[in-house]
Amino acid sequence: MLKYARLVKIEHTLFSLPMVYAGAFLAKGFSVTLKEYLLIFLAAAGARSTAFALNRIIDARIDALNPRTATRELPAGRIKVAEAWGFALVSALVYIVAAAMLNPWCLILSPIPLAIFVVYPYMKRFTPLAHFGLGAASACAPLGGWMAVSGTFAGCEPSILLGLFSFFWVSGFDIIYAVGDEEFDRQQNLHSLVVSLGKAKALLVSSILHVFGFSSLAILMVWQFPNLWSGAMLAAVGLLLVWQHRVAENVELAFFKINAAVGFVVLGVVAFGRGGF
Repeated sequence: MLKYARLVKIEHTLFSLPMVYAGAFLAKGFSVTLKEYLLIFLAAAGARSTAFALNRIIDARIDALNPRTATRELPAGRIKVAEAWGFALVSALVYIVAAAMLNPWCLILSPIPLAIFVVYPYMKRFTPLAHFGLGAASACAPLGGWMAVSGTFAGCEPSILLGLFSFFWVSGFDIIYAVGDEEFDRQQNLHSLVVSLGKAKALLVSSILHVFGFSSLAILMVWQFPNLWSGAMLAAVGLLLVWQHRVAENVELAFFKINAAVGFVVLGVVAFGRGGF
């Protein structure tokens, strides 16, 4: 099982899970039941594992050529393509079954993220806007959390704002991640904003996207729960985003560690606000 966990970077669920739970908190606050928490976890983990497995399968040839990714499980031969497909299908089944157990709307809408997961890995082959494909996939997380516990679109505007934050945040940090592959992408005729605009301008776009994301979160807080604790958490989100850009050259720190913290602090913004603190 460890090799499959490495295949899909299971720890990256830390990016999406807090956003799904934040969407659920927006809808029901602390009235979310233990059953709902568990089903949301299964759905989120299943969806995230499906997305990563599909990405690894579709990009296996490219990953084998890139020194940074050549040691991944598929190009290194530690997992066969058929095994990866089997894992992706099982993960997708876990996601769909969990969605069905939550409510009918979750089941009906469940193919939308799956479609994005399939399209996104191909985008860098023909457009520098591929970063926004990942952002679109991430935007589904808070919307899915809302739908998981409410089963209705009624009053879902707060989750849309949170979805906008997730879209801008993830699109922005994916641009930072692309900095490390700039030369390789140029050689392989792959597209990113870093390749198209150059590193400096691409990082400027990333900064602007993060300003948009922070603004979406600030509007949500002021509108839904203007209190001191949520304000403090909001300020922490802003500081983490600024820090991420200050250390953009250190992808391990900027992309993996800081972003994992951002998701949980955003959850704090919503939890402190929705919980009436």
